Amino acid sequence: MPDVTGLDSRPTFAIETHGCKLNQADSSVMARDFVSAGYEMVEQDQPADVYVLNSCTVTHVADRKARHALRAARRRNPQGTVVAAGCYPERVPDELRGLDAVDLIVGNKEKESLVRQVTEWRGEPPVPCTTGSDSVPLSPRMLRTRASVKIQEGCDQVCAYCIVPKVRGRERSIQPEVIIDNISRFVGDGYREVVLTGTQLGSYGFELPGMDLPALLGRILCETGVERLRVSSLQPPDITPELLELWSDSRLCPHFHLPLQSGSDSILERMRRRYTAAEYMAAVLSIRRSVSNASVTADVIVGFPGEGEGDFDQSFLLCETIGFAALHVFPYSVRPGTSAAHFEDKVPSEVKSERVQRLMELAKLQGRAFRSSLIGSVRPVLWEEGRESDGGTEWRGLTDNYIRVQALALDDLTNTITPARLIAQQEDLVHTQVLPIPN
Repeated sequence: MPDVTGLDSRPTFAIETHGCKLNQADSSVMARDFVSAGYEMVEQDQPADVYVLNSCTVTHVADRKARHALRAARRRNPQGTVVAAGCYPERVPDELRGLDAVDLIVGNKEKESLVRQVTEWRGEPPVPCTTGSDSVPLSPRMLRTRASVKIQEGCDQVCAYCIVPKVRGRERSIQPEVIIDNISRFVGDGYREVVLTGTQLGSYGFELPGMDLPALLGRILCETGVERLRVSSLQPPDITPELLELWSDSRLCPHFHLPLQSGSDSILERMRRRYTAAEYMAAVLSIRRSVSNASVTADVIVGFPGEGEGDFDQSFLLCETIGFAALHVFPYSVRPGTSAAHFEDKVPSEVKSERVQRLMELAKLQGRAFRSSLIGSVRPVLWEEGRESDGGTEWRGLTDNYIRVQALALDDLTNTITPARLIAQQEDLVHTQVLPIPN
């Protein structure tokens, strides 16, 4: 049992988050709970009394990354409490119990009580906030300038390759009043952008009378003061005229992430995806007809069992035809507990690697082409951080349509939204000129 921190000083905590934006939303809630219980937040690479890893387990690489982070945390915090939380312990808790680096294991279903479990483990009551208030606002510097808000969790689709339904459970929606309250609190704390997260955002509200995703977005835009609202991920069947009409409000960011996974109908069927390649293409075309300068990004899984050269060629051709703003390419990873783990027609590792490389090269070219197409245009930028340089401060930020940009400026742009003209591209960044904010 770790030593108890004296009550004359506030114990510290750090949270490291791996994986999806849903985990980021969970980490934000846990951080608030820690602060409300009297803990002080520090950066994840600093020594802390309590270190929490909010883990991912979608691939074997994610598992390896989690184990590495936990061992590094123990070396950094030899007397601290190291907590493994999230999807990895939800899937294989016994595997983590065998790690000497871990003190506590908390699955997704127990995250709400994580702070209580930590304080009980450490043998200390919650420490009153030194300000005397019930809660202390989190610093945007610590949790970035955008907040992730969970609106839905769980998945009923059970794709053949995916472990998420087992670690996140069945689909369930957060009450809209809770979501609006959470967003209003983040806005009150100074956050300029809110990202709506979930496992299947398009199914939001299926069990709530009179509620669905378009209705929720409408309420958020009407009932909160959020300046930028971003929807993290959608499925092709979610793209309807009713949904796209909402993007006439400039506060909705023109960025659509649509997981593709494969451009081969036979592989999509084997994966148990609920669309065809043609339906995916139709969704992209609908977005581009309705939302000006929208960026469309996607995920593709390469080397799913049974993927022949012809199947991969269909994926490559579809990606080439669409022209994504960014593409995340993953080699298929066997997840025990999924039906695809039992498929026998595995794709050799060297074949997967070669196909991944080909798609990544295409993705690099397409990302550069999308950014180049916007040179000369003006986009709103949320500025995140600045670094001192010879000519002033070099600021980095994100446009509404998800382009990473930088600019030199003398003014403090931290956590501000300004118009910026895109003037030149360098690698994955675009250089911009900051423009005056219109009156």
